[in-house]
Amino acid sequence: MKKVKIDNPFVVSGYVSPDYFCDRIGESETLSQNLTNGNNVTLFSPRRMGKTGLIHHVFNKLKERDPDILTVYVDLMPTESLSDFAGVFSSALINELYSSPKSLFKKALSVLSRLRPTISFDPVSGESKFSVDIAKGEEQATVEQLLSFVGSCGKQFYIAFDEFQQIALYPEKNVEALLRSKIQLISNAHFIFSGSNLHMLSEMFISAKRPFYASTAIQNIGSIPCDPYYQFSSSFFEDKGRNLPEEVFRFLYDRFDGHTWYIQKVLNKIYSWQIEEVDEKSVMKAIKDIISENEYYYQMMLRAYSRGQGRLMKAIAREGCIVEIFAGEFISKYSLNATSSVRSAVKRLVDDELVYHDAKGYSIYDRFMAEWLKTQVI
Repeated sequence: MKKVKIDNPFVVSGYVSPDYFCDRIGESETLSQNLTNGNNVTLFSPRRMGKTGLIHHVFNKLKERDPDILTVYVDLMPTESLSDFAGVFSSALINELYSSPKSLFKKALSVLSRLRPTISFDPVSGESKFSVDIAKGEEQATVEQLLSFVGSCGKQFYIAFDEFQQIALYPEKNVEALLRSKIQLISNAHFIFSGSNLHMLSEMFISAKRPFYASTAIQNIGSIPCDPYYQFSSSFFEDKGRNLPEEVFRFLYDRFDGHTWYIQKVLNKIYSWQIEEVDEKSVMKAIKDIISENEYYYQMMLRAYSRGQGRLMKAIAREGCIVEIFAGEFISKYSLNATSSVRSAVKRLVDDELVYHDAKGYSIYDRFMAEWLKTQVI
C-alpha cells in the first residue's frame, strides 16, 4: 500500500494504512494464518474494539504478499433483509472486481446477469464506485449466483461479512442455511464472519442446531496492551516535538479499560489542539468536549426508554460494571423496581446493545454515554 500522510494520525473511522494501525501483531498473524491455511474464521469483539481495522489490515498484508488475490469487505450492520444482503454483497464484490484486470470485471458483468450496477464518482477523490439494486423476487437467486461466480472464476478470494449476526434478524428464515450450503462448496475463497454481538454469534457457530455449527476457527480480540499502545501513540506527538507522558496515557487507557475507539477519539481531539505537553486536565477536557458534542443524541436516546429502563442505565453507569445486577443490594441502592422489572429492562437494553454483558458483568456499551449518564439525576 502506498504511504499515506494524514493530518491527524489517530484514526477514528475506517482504515488508512499500516502506519496508523497499532500493534495487533498476534491477532493479525492468527487471522492471516487461519485464512491462508484454508480455514474460515468467526471473529468476535465488542463494538469499537478494532475488529474492522484488523480485517482491513490483514487484507492489506495478504495483498502485499500476493497482489493477485481479491479481498471483499461487506458491512452487514445496515442490512435488514436478504435483499439488503444481496445488494451490499454484490456492490462490494463488483467494486473489488473493478480494480482487478478488466477482463475479469467484464466476465463478472456478463455472468452476473441479475445485477444492474450503477456508477457514481466521489466528488473529492474522483474515484468511481458501483452500487447495485436487486430486483424484487431475485434476492436468493442473486446471492446464489454471486457465490457461484466466486467459486468458479479462478481467483483466490478472502471475503469478510462484518456484523454477520444481522442475518439472524432477517424476516427470511433460511439465510443461514442458504449461505452455508453454498459457501461449503467453494474451495478458492475463505471467509471471515465477524460481529459484536457475542451471544448471537455464539449461537450461530457453536450451537449444534445451526447450519454454521463447527464450520469455522473461532477468534476473539480484546484490548491492545497498554505498553505498545503508548509507544504507538506517543511517537506521533514526538514527531511534532510534543509530549504525551506515559502516566497520562495510562490514565486515559485505564479510564476506558483499553477500549480502542474511545482512546483514539480522545487522542484525536487532543492532537488537534497542538498543545506541547498533554496532562490529565487535557484528557478530561477532551472527554467533556466529546460528551458535549453528543449530549443531544444521549438525551434523545434516554427519552426513547421508560423511566425504569433509564434509571437502570444510570445505575449501571455509576457502577461502571455490575456483576450481580439482580441482587437486592444493587436494586435497593438505586431504588430500582422489582427484580422481575429489572430483569425485563436488562433484556431490552442488552438486546438493543445499550448495555453490554460479558464475563465481567454488565456495563454501558457506549463509554462516552456512560460518562454522561453518571452526571444525570437518578
